[in-house]
Amino acid sequence: MEKRREDFDNYEDYENYRRRRREYIIRQKVARRKRRIRRRIRLLTFEILILAGVVLLAVKLFGPSKTVDKREITLYDAAVPAVSTTVEKLDFSNNSTEIPEWIVVNYIDEGNPSRSGLKLDGVNNIVVHYVGNPGTTAEQNRNFYNQPDSNVSSHFVVGIDGHVIMCLPLDEYSAASNHRNHDTISIEVCHEDSTGEFSAEAYDSLVKLVDWLMERFDLEADDVIRHYDVTGKMCPLYYVEHEDAWEQFKADL
Repeated sequence: MEKRREDFDNYEDYENYRRRRREYIIRQKVARRKRRIRRRIRLLTFEILILAGVVLLAVKLFGPSKTVDKREITLYDAAVPAVSTTVEKLDFSNNSTEIPEWIVVNYIDEGNPSRSGLKLDGVNNIVVHYVGNPGTTAEQNRNFYNQPDSNVSSHFVVGIDGHVIMCLPLDEYSAASNHRNHDTISIEVCHEDSTGEFSAEAYDSLVKLVDWLMERFDLEADDVIRHYDVTGKMCPLYYVEHEDAWEQFKADL
């Protein structure tokens, strides 16, 4: 309770009391203001951390996709001619690699954004993807990669009918597996519908292709991974949503 003039013996004591009270009130106001500022800073820091986490998660899950627009890809539905089935010496082998006759070799043009020409550091994993564009063919996806404005590619595309196209040499980077492009072989698989489940023909060809690559690079079934295992992206969709189907695929290798 504030004192009055009558409570003091002289005017000087009263003025000193008023001055000290004003100083006390000012200090209290300053302290309250500082507390409010500190609370706002803590809240703002917390909000920034949450926003950063959301952005990082969004980039991880919904970052640049290699999904091809079906309406656009049909413009590139040209026949794919077979070319030589022998790859010259690879950086990590002294022996030439004979490509099986059931693989059609049709490389993306050199100089295309989707073919960097960078050499692999080695092959530590085989990464399985799905094209994410139901009903498209292996030829359509390969030709989409070959467009001058495309920045996605894979070493192989497996068609719904089991047709296999080799799009890149085995010693070059693909543009499919994010930060693992430097030491992986990537395989894109076409699918009939939005579930992403592979047809029996595509499945059999994928097993055959992966078996050949495992032998070629001295890998085990556990070295075969999904795009999901690299970035957390739901790819290949059916084999992320159905873990038992993925385990069965690895058991079939």
